[in-house]
Amino acid sequence: MAVLTTLGVPDNTGNTTTIMPKLQYRFRVTFIGAGFSATPTRSVVSAGRPTLTHDPITLEAYNSRIYLAGKHTWGEVAIIIRDDVDSAVMKEINQQMNRQVDHANQSSSRSGSGYKFTVKVETLDGASPTPGVLDTYELSGCYIQGVTYGELSYATNDSITMTVTLKYDNAEIYDAAGTATLTGITPAQNTSNASGG
Repeated sequence: MAVLTTLGVPDNTGNTTTIMPKLQYRFRVTFIGAGFSATPTRSVVSAGRPTLTHDPITLEAYNSRIYLAGKHTWGEVAIIIRDDVDSAVMKEINQQMNRQVDHANQSSSRSGSGYKFTVKVETLDGASPTPGVLDTYELSGCYIQGVTYGELSYATNDSITMTVTLKYDNAEIYDAAGTATLTGITPAQNTSNASGG
């Protein structure tokens, strides 16, 4: 398949080999924490990956403005899960919701450690039964911000799904070797100038 080496965009060394992309349908989501089993993993339909934004800080300066990165925010992650006939996934999601707030008894956990959990979103290479992991997004300090139990309709053949929206404290991103590629990297030691120059 030598032709594959000629279809890419030439880089600054003249290399035109096309790089294999990761595929969206090769992934695995694992819920880690008290009350979770492997059942939700087998019922996941789709999963978002984290988003990270920084609030801007504006320094008014002579004739201009300087912008700095302020506090960051990890965006919510939505996971769509099939609702199975045994309601096994629904039970685990509802048990987690009850750990957060027991609505029937109007009671809640004393602290976040009583209900927070971890979620791993892994991109896989397609092998089976032991796939290789291409990257891992590990969301820590998770809780369920919201859950939508789906809808029913006489006019469709679709399965019932639930949408679980996660809020989390931090995300660590690892490559195939398990090396952190975002969290854990030591920031560059720049000068004390606000502009970075």
